[in-house]
Formats: sequence, C-alpha cells, structure tokens
Amino acid sequence: MYTPINPVTNPTDEERHRMLQDTLENAGRPEDYEYILKNLSPPPDITSIASSGDMRGIKIGVLGGGIAGMAAAFELRKLGADITILEASKDRIGGRIYTYYFDDDGKLYAEFGAMRVPVSHETSWHYMNLFHLDTETGTTPHYNNFLYVHNTRLRVTDSVEQYLYPKYELTPQERATPWGELIDFAFEYQIRKLPPEVRAQMLQILPEYSPEYQPLLNLSVRQYLEAIGLSQGAISLLTGTFPMTGALLDVSYSETLSEDYSMDFVNTYLIQGGFVKLPLAFYQSFQNAYPAQYSAIPPSLIGTAAYQPGSYVTGIYQSAYRDKVIVRYRHDGEAKDFAEVFDYVVCALPFSVLREVEIMPFFRNQKMQAIYEFNYADVQKTAFLCNRRFWERDASYGNILGGISFTDLPIQSIIYPSDHNYCPEDTLCSPEDPGILIASYNLNQQAVRVGNLEERRRYRLIRENVEEVHGLPRGFLNSIVDSSKTVDWYREPLFRGALTFALPGQKNSLSYAMTLPEYNNRVFFAGEHIASKHGWIQGSLYTGKAAANQIAYSYKKRP
Repeated sequence: MYTPINPVTNPTDEERHRMLQDTLENAGRPEDYEYILKNLSPPPDITSIASSGDMRGIKIGVLGGGIAGMAAAFELRKLGADITILEASKDRIGGRIYTYYFDDDGKLYAEFGAMRVPVSHETSWHYMNLFHLDTETGTTPHYNNFLYVHNTRLRVTDSVEQYLYPKYELTPQERATPWGELIDFAFEYQIRKLPPEVRAQMLQILPEYSPEYQPLLNLSVRQYLEAIGLSQGAISLLTGTFPMTGALLDVSYSETLSEDYSMDFVNTYLIQGGFVKLPLAFYQSFQNAYPAQYSAIPPSLIGTAAYQPGSYVTGIYQSAYRDKVIVRYRHDGEAKDFAEVFDYVVCALPFSVLREVEIMPFFRNQKMQAIYEFNYADVQKTAFLCNRRFWERDASYGNILGGISFTDLPIQSIIYPSDHNYCPEDTLCSPEDPGILIASYNLNQQAVRVGNLEERRRYRLIRENVEEVHGLPRGFLNSIVDSSKTVDWYREPLFRGALTFALPGQKNSLSYAMTLPEYNNRVFFAGEHIASKHGWIQGSLYTGKAAANQIAYSYKKRP
C-alpha cells in the first residue's frame, strides 16, 4: 500500500484531515473517514452542559496528576470548582509522558513515554492547538532503515521475498504471495471485511458489540492469524519483521485492529522540544488565576486547581454524609496519613496502582475484577547520547534519517531522530553532530527480559545488538556513546506498567464496567486504561475531558 507522507510543520486541521483522507483512500476505505473523526473528536465543551461558575464551592479531588487528571481538572475549573490534584511523583510532571533532557539547552532529549501523535487523534490535537504547541512531522520521507531478521540484514527497500522468504517454512501459496499483499492480508483484510458502521466499534467502549465484531474480541493476535489460514512460518516471518506485533501475540486482536483502523502509525507528529510541554502547559495554567485559555470566562467564575506533588493516595471511602467521598493520602517521606472530603472525585490512577489502594465499600464487582486483572504491558526504552550520528553517515551502515529499524534481536527496534530530515538549506546538518538514538524500544516479555538485566549487562547487550543490526564491528560504538539511560515501566514504582493491552475477552467483559461511575455518581474514572485508545495520549485526554463532563451532568441533575 502506498502511503502519502506530508512533511507539514504545525498542520492546520484541514491539512491533517486531508492527510487522513489520502491515507484511507490508498487503503481502500475512504468511507471510514467520518467515523474516525466522530469517535476521536473531543467531547463537547463542559460549558455547554453547565454554566461558568455553576460549581463554585464544590470540592473535587483528582487522583493522579498525569495527563488524564490534568485534562479533567482543566475542564472542571471552567465551572468554578475548587480542585485538588493528588500526584504521587514529586520529581517531575507528566506521568507516562516522560521527556528526558541530556543537555541543559533542551536540544538533546529522549521520549521514554508518549512519543508521537497521529493526525487522526482529534482530542490530542484539540489540546495541543489550544496551548499553541509547535509540532513537526515524525515520519521520514526517506525509507532506508534496516531489517535484521533471522541473521539476515537488509534495508526496508530490499526484497523480503528474495532475502527472507527462503528462511521460513511458508506454504506454496504464501511463497507465491508478494510481501505487500501478505502484509495487507494479515493486517487490513479483516477491517475491510466488516461493514463501515461495525468497524467504528473499534473506537468505542460499548455494553455489547455487533455479532460481526464480537468474535474478534475473544481472539488473541496469534489466534486471529491462525484463523485466517496463515502458517506458523508466515506468522514467524511477520512477527520477526514487525517485532512489536510479535511482542503482542497473546493480547486481544482488538488492540491491533483499533490502531490499524485509524492509521495510528501513519503521518505521526512530535511536539517540538519534547512531549512534556503538554503537561507543563496544563500545570502552568493551574498556576495562573486567569489563564488565556479561559478568556471568555469572567475571572470571578474561574475555579482553582491546587497541584499537590508527592501525595500518595492510600484510600477511597464513601461517606455516609450526603454521598461525599473521603480520600486518604500520604505525603512523600511522612508516615502520617491525611484525609480530605470531596463532593466529587476523578480517579485517574492506573489500575496497576489502584490495586493497592483501600476501597470501602468496594466498587461494582466488574470494576473490582478489572482492577485485579486488566492487563498492563511493559515497555523498555534505552536512549544513547551519541557524540556523532553514525547512522547518518554515507556508509554501508548509515544513510538513515529518521524512522525505525526492526529486528528479532532482543532490542526489537531502533528509533532514529528525524530532526535532520527537514533542515533549512542555510543550516548545516552534519552526521558529526551529536544526537539521541533510541537504541532499544521493546514491549511485553522482551521489555521484561531486557529491562531486568543488570545495568552493565543490559548496556552491553543493547550496544552489541545495535552494532549487529547496522553491520558494525564489535566495539565500534564504544567511542561514540557518551551516556545512556533506560526506563523500564514495570520497574517504575509509581506506575508498574506502561500501558494497557486487553487480553482476549477483556474488552467485552470488563471495559464498559471500567468506565462507569461509582458511589452514586460521585467517583468518575479517567485514563488510557478506560479509553478505546490504549497507550495513546488521545485516550487519556478524551477520558479526562469526558469525566469532567460526566461530573457536570451529575451536578446539574442533583436534587
């Protein structure tokens, strides 16, 4: 499938929509365009539900100061509420948006959390545009990355049929199928097979799903590939060349369907200077009594948002007094617990963290079941600060400007910076410039296996894997890598998981219950784990905004 790439900086909504339309047309399903926009657009503005100032004097607790909790607080403040954000981290802002700067100038940085926004993710763009954040394309027009699979090194422009097909036990029909058609059959066939209105359910959380879509929710990725008739050899070939899919063979097929349906990996964008600029923009608005984003609201009607870092939530309780909610929390480094009473609560804690919080009385049974068992995947990223960009050199191991190299080695993928792709003509962009290489980005079991190695062993493994993928002599990178940093999200104590990936059956048995309020419509939920877009900023922002709206609806309906 030909995919049009448009290197537009700071695209307008019209430009983004045109990119999405072009991509869908080339995929043979232009009819999905309106469905995708409808389901990924932000919920209505909260002031269409209640008037500014309506909730003055109402106390709202937001549990978790990641991007979902921030979005909820930002919206509720428009109604005049007094909001307290309890965030466990005292060292940084952003939750699983984690930009790490290797230099004091903020030019050399790595994204250890969220790192891209597709053009189709309308809610993400709503907030990025609202805060006037500059964006640049993260998609390279120069496809020259490596595939290193089955001890075979090739460029992505080389013939997979020639170099890799002979390495795998394919059926005669598979061997006669061009590589592009085999990919299309594996990843696009099922989407086109469903009616457009049914496909839209891939972006929805519903109490029940259509008979055509429902069976797919109970299959893992591997089970689906087997069900459509692919041999184990073909599955090994696909998962070797697409190792991120290979890492997710045991998760629900609905997860990959959702991403493929809305073209999440085509025409992606970055926030210039780092993704942390988005949570910082929310945070700065909380510090301002009259933020520019509220220009249409009289200052006297704007609420407050108190951001409390270093506050660990330890308990959530339903009060016998007027349906209020009691939240117990502990300040970092202190043994004493504090308690605060709220009229409403937005719980934006990952369920991996909520599992240790005391809840009395219990939430509904399905919600508690989801807290116990909903699947969180691991992600491991290791960044190298390189004193020169060996991958950009005009050499057999170089000529790469952005993009991703894939491998079946433990590192799974290497991500290259794309900033030299669009250098102005009067600016010198040299391979001898320093740069940040994501030397390993892997998921699930591979992340656990690499991330849990002792630090020196892990660094050596990753360095040698990168050398192997590029065809470099052993030790070549010793003089090039000045420093490195690893983040393994299973080992981050405030998160204990990178993102949710439903296991087969979990979307239809648990996801809808995860979205429902508790304690007589006093506790509402937000976060990527309850969204249709797991693992994306889109899901966090959408559910944060939706939770704020649900509180506004509930407040308006009160006796």
